[in-house]
Amino acid sequence: MFETVEEFERQIADFYGAPFAVATDCCTHAIELALRYTSATSIFVPARTYISVPFLAEKLNISRIWKHSQWTDFYYVTNNIVDAAVYWHPKSYIAGTYMCLSFQFKKHLSLGRGGAILCNSRSAYDTLKKMSYDGRLPNQPWAEQDITEIGYHYYMTPETAQLGLDKLAEAKKTEPRKWSWQDYPDLLEMSVFAGGTL
Repeated sequence: MFETVEEFERQIADFYGAPFAVATDCCTHAIELALRYTSATSIFVPARTYISVPFLAEKLNISRIWKHSQWTDFYYVTNNIVDAAVYWHPKSYIAGTYMCLSFQFKKHLSLGRGGAILCNSRSAYDTLKKMSYDGRLPNQPWAEQDITEIGYHYYMTPETAQLGLDKLAEAKKTEPRKWSWQDYPDLLEMSVFAGGTL
């Protein structure tokens, strides 16, 4: 049944011009997996972005560095991890990065929930795939595998992937909305981030 997910990954990778795409259940988890995979010790966070991104610092026990960034389309959270949750543009993969996408209901390819990590090596794909799926490989009974990676329950379901395949052609033909920092509130004005400074 996970062949559907693999086909969705292939088509998303092809659209963005990336060698590989790892489907996940959401963009925040895609960023988390990329941070874990690269052993990041800090994360850059624009003052205006989605609120789940800065929470990753506490979750992963890494440093959070606030930035005043007037970003459009995407921004870097480390030197090689890109939050591209709102970015929909063909052949736009940035080589050498882990580019994290969102298919949440407000996004251009609206699946209700979902995400992906674009990457450029088979080894990164294989490891991130295992990390997204409880350390296991799809389409094989987990009890018959030698689990070599710590995994998380962050995989995309085949049903979501099928919805993505069903909607992909129309999404490719439709002009996407342009997103920027101005679409988000200033997180530093929220009590949960009191004391944070740029």
